Amino acid sequence: MLSQSEENYLKAIYALNFDSRSLVATNDLAFKLNTKASSVTDMLKKLADKNYLSYQKYQGCSLTPLGLSKAIAIVRKHRLWEVFLVDKLNFGWEDVHEIAEQLEHIQSNALVDRLADFLGNPQYDPHGDPIPNSNGVFPLENEFHLLSESSVNCQYQIMGVKDGDPIFLKYLSGIQFVLGTVFTVTTIFEFDNSIIISINDNQIQLSDHVARRITVKPLS
Repeated sequence: MLSQSEENYLKAIYALNFDSRSLVATNDLAFKLNTKASSVTDMLKKLADKNYLSYQKYQGCSLTPLGLSKAIAIVRKHRLWEVFLVDKLNFGWEDVHEIAEQLEHIQSNALVDRLADFLGNPQYDPHGDPIPNSNGVFPLENEFHLLSESSVNCQYQIMGVKDGDPIFLKYLSGIQFVLGTVFTVTTIFEFDNSIIISINDNQIQLSDHVARRITVKPLS
């Protein structure tokens, strides 16, 4: 059984290189986990000995099939717990990440599968991130794009966010611009690419900084 720290490393490597196309640098991993590069090197060697990753000195690391499977399982648990916290316990989407970080280390696969069934086997978490099934398969990608790439007089629905910062999520909640919200883009300002949207006849102006952090799907 892996320790919580070992699981955190696998998940961090997956997050930095989910497409498995390149090696994850030790310094990048140290920055993400807020630890020393020397500590990262020691852990990578340990996980390599357990066949969870391949490690090349001075080059970096990549997950083995075993490591990838474990990392995806951790991601699945994390995102299911976020759904549970928001949908069943009424937490705000800005409050659930840290709690799910603790719950994701529960080892019972039976509990996770029952949790998924209880929630109706959701395909996306409260932030719009895809949830893999028990076989590690993610839902098919939809044709989502950034709000900053939208067009005037078209209707959209919010499908996710690219920034999980609680302050950002709280801001979106405050203007009632959350997952599932349907809106129309009424104006795009060429000067700074800020956008005016209409939600039930209420006009809201969003900066380009915000628009680049929200994914949407077109409805019209």
